[in-house]
Amino acid sequence: MKTQKNKKIKSADVRGQKGESWLYSDVVKEHFFNPRNFMHYDEEKKFKFNATGRVGSPACGDEMVLWLKIDPKTEKIKDCRWRTFGCGSAIASTSVMSEMVKEKGGMKLDDALKITPNDIMKRLGGLPDRKIHCSVLGDKALQAAINDYFRQTKQHKRIITAGAKVIDKDLNITDHDIEEAVLEGAHTIEDVQKRLKVGVAKPEAKEAIEELIRFYWEKYFS
Repeated sequence: MKTQKNKKIKSADVRGQKGESWLYSDVVKEHFFNPRNFMHYDEEKKFKFNATGRVGSPACGDEMVLWLKIDPKTEKIKDCRWRTFGCGSAIASTSVMSEMVKEKGGMKLDDALKITPNDIMKRLGGLPDRKIHCSVLGDKALQAAINDYFRQTKQHKRIITAGAKVIDKDLNITDHDIEEAVLEGAHTIEDVQKRLKVGVAKPEAKEAIEELIRFYWEKYFS
């Protein structure tokens, strides 16, 4: 099928299930139809990343997986790849965020952690109200990947725990960490330790983590 080159992309008026109008900007459509930095399955083993973030679940809605290549000397993000399972807004949000963190030779981690969902939406030219959560997922995936890097490099005090209940203060393990581990298939505390690349230092933390594992398994898989 032939397509016209250099044809200006017009705004799309898409109707939701209840008949509401969702207006997507040219930028959203461009990133949806031509996503940047997407991780193809055959590239994953070749890509030398040192941080991974995963948020959401295909069973519950959108899911985002983010891979980062971080320079340990400068703490700049030298490369960013991703895969998103979800709607056009989720794909566009992750795509534009991956460009943002790679600009000008790569963002430093502290600057990348300052990216907000509103920053992502501004770059996209806005999102429909019903799709704002997609930019929030992108922000969470980036934070999860940077937290993963901090864990791997044993910088536990730098792990971001805002909005989460800290279960192990020494290792900065939160209830959100346990939830994500369970969504990825963790059945036991050993599975969680392997997923988070940590040990569990305190007996009281171990008991709380086991309780959360049971809670999230019942919530998502009962």
